[in-house]
Amino acid sequence: MQPEQEQEILNLRDRQLTPKQIARKLGLKPSEVSTFLKSQAEQKDHDRAEKGELLPVFQCLVDVNFAKALLRNETSEASGLGLVVVARSKGYNRLVVSTYLIDYWCLGVKDVIPPRNCNDSQYKNLVRDSYFPFQQEYEEISLEEAQALVWGVVAYAKKLGFEPHRDFEQSKAHLGELTSEIDLKFGNNGKPCYVEGPYDNTTKIISTLKKSVGEGNFDYLFGIG
Repeated sequence: MQPEQEQEILNLRDRQLTPKQIARKLGLKPSEVSTFLKSQAEQKDHDRAEKGELLPVFQCLVDVNFAKALLRNETSEASGLGLVVVARSKGYNRLVVSTYLIDYWCLGVKDVIPPRNCNDSQYKNLVRDSYFPFQQEYEEISLEEAQALVWGVVAYAKKLGFEPHRDFEQSKAHLGELTSEIDLKFGNNGKPCYVEGPYDNTTKIISTLKKSVGEGNFDYLFGIG
C-alpha cells in the first residue's frame, strides 16, 4: 500500500466512513483497510502508553437515581447503590471498559469490573446487563463527574474505616485522577447508613462503624439483601 493511499484512508476514516466504504472508494480490499486501521490504532496505543497518557474517553454512564441523589440533589428512589461505567476508545470499534458498583451511603466501592476490551456490540450488551438491576435507567455524565462520584465515595468510606473492593487497584488508572472539585454529600440524611448485603460480614461492619463514628451516629437496615 502506498503512503498516499494510507493517508487517504486516514482522511476518509476521520469522516466516519467504514472500512468497506473506504475500500470501495480507493479500490482496495476491505481486509487491507481494516488491517491498516488496526495497525494504526495499535501504534497509537503504544505511543500513549510510552507517554503515560490515558485513552480518550468514549462515554461515562451512571444510573439515574445515583445522579439525582448525588449530582443534582433531587429526590430519588435512593437505595444507596449506584453504578458508574467508564469507557475509553482504542480506535475503530475497540473500547476498554470498567464498571464501579458503589454504596454511597456507607461502604464505598463494593465491586469492580477491571478494564476489559470489547467492541461496540459487546459494549452495548455490557451496559444493558450492568444496568438491568437499575431498571435500565442510566444517563451519560462527564468524566469529571464520574471521577468525583468514585473518588469521592472512596474517600468517604475510608473515613468510616472501609477500603474499596480489591479490584479497584486495577481500575483506578482507567478512571483517572480527580481533576475537578464537585461538592457531593455521601451518606443518608447526613450520616452513614449500612444496608446489609447477602455476602457481608455484618458483625465486622457494624463494629467498624461503632469505632469510626460511634454508637448512635449511623443507621442500619438488616435483612434487605
